[in-house]
Amino acid sequence: MPFPFLLFFSSIFLSFPSLSFSQQTPPKGYLINCGATRRSVIDGRVWLPDGNFISAGTSKSLTVPGLVPTLSTVRSFPLENKNLRRKFCYVVRVYRGARYLIRTTYYYGGVNGLDFDSPPVFDQIVDGTFWSVVNTTEDYGKGLSSYYEGVFEAKGNTMSVCVASNTYTVSDPFISSLEMLILGDSIYNTTKFDSHALHLVARHSFGHNGSIIRYPDDQFDRYWQPYEENVSVTASKKIPAVSGFWNIPPSKVFETALSTAQLESMELRWPPFSLPNSTYYIALYFADNSDSMSSNSRVIDMHINDVRYYSNLVLSSEGAAVFATRWPLGGLTKITLSPAANSNGSPLINAGEIFDVLRLGGRTHTRDVIALEELKNSLRNPPLDWNGDPCLPRDYTWTGVKCSEGERTRVISLNLTGMGLLGSLSPSIANLTALNGIWLSNNSLSGVIPDLSSLKLLEILHLQDNQLTGEIPSSLGEMKSLRELFLQNNNLTGRIPDSLIGRPGLEVRTSGNQFLSPPPS
Repeated sequence: MPFPFLLFFSSIFLSFPSLSFSQQTPPKGYLINCGATRRSVIDGRVWLPDGNFISAGTSKSLTVPGLVPTLSTVRSFPLENKNLRRKFCYVVRVYRGARYLIRTTYYYGGVNGLDFDSPPVFDQIVDGTFWSVVNTTEDYGKGLSSYYEGVFEAKGNTMSVCVASNTYTVSDPFISSLEMLILGDSIYNTTKFDSHALHLVARHSFGHNGSIIRYPDDQFDRYWQPYEENVSVTASKKIPAVSGFWNIPPSKVFETALSTAQLESMELRWPPFSLPNSTYYIALYFADNSDSMSSNSRVIDMHINDVRYYSNLVLSSEGAAVFATRWPLGGLTKITLSPAANSNGSPLINAGEIFDVLRLGGRTHTRDVIALEELKNSLRNPPLDWNGDPCLPRDYTWTGVKCSEGERTRVISLNLTGMGLLGSLSPSIANLTALNGIWLSNNSLSGVIPDLSSLKLLEILHLQDNQLTGEIPSSLGEMKSLRELFLQNNNLTGRIPDSLIGRPGLEVRTSGNQFLSPPPS
């Protein structure tokens, strides 16, 4: 779910000397102000305009007064020709293998006009993985923006973050800002990021009733929402060292805690909403900073939905973190903290995080991705959605691209007939070695036909009604699988290779060119 802005089990408890954050360095990465046309500096951090990261969409300014700069502009993606199931991607250079916190923020502001009072509902995608549905209707009705946060590992030198139109609504999707920040290697490192990612469900500082805790209090600029419940709030005078805590929560979350006045159990309905059935990463943070308790006298047992989560956790001023990497949940969640039999103090809790564990959607074969990128660069007006992963998610393949099923995802056909394409055919198309069909007719492609002899599976090659020049490559006659070769109405010259004339099982059409010999009958 969005956040308003205004079973395998393991546990680790760590404590180290304090680390000073008085001169905290901002996290490395990108702060992108979507729709903006110039750089801006907000709270000492530089936000970039988005023009260098995306080629599709339209920059728009909102007329809502009093907005912060990162909400005052959006990039909108018009649904031209009912282009549902199309994705529009920001492509950002990254460090391969680095772990990124990705945060998208949305504030509608009526950008789609008077006919669309409510925000559109659409999808967001990272590389080839479906991330989540974007539905900001409830927050927008309260005058709030919405943000989504996830943790993904970079699999290559670029990452794509996409908004994608679907069939939920017919209003244009949009985005207000995009943040991609590098996390430390130790953060959430029990997750198998080679096959999974994390989608934030909730992150709260219990007992905190102020504004969101973020950078510079959190060195990674994670957002910790305030959270209060009908139990006692305890304030702390002593703050534990956090540098050795698992996931390094900010020290500020230990300034308050939820507790009970008596030596009794405490129940939290957290997260404060129903969860879909899935597997979740849960991390809970504790520190006993009371002056009245003797050392190691506060001991608690924990249950989630009446299932034991951890027993006999000894709380001290040094603090503790308890986490589960894959915990099944669904519906409303109840966390019960009870004093253990040997405890002299009531239970308490300072903070918590919960993530949905996402299985990665895979990636298109690298060779095919590179080949399509080079083909895209050879076109002066490629399809607007030719960004991100070409084949995945499967509901959002690139326009004109058809892909194979199974784990090894290959591009098997290319159909851009009548797209008004300008430019040339990159020789890289010959690297799409799983192709069985190419349909590029009725465009304005120029230049020569590249050598396609490496396409051993190619059965259909339609290049008619373009402006191609030069001679027909003789290698086309050596392609044993080829059944249709349509080259009519171009500017081809020279002679038709003998290997193409009268070959059984091959239909060749070459009329409307300037050959030195007549076309085959």
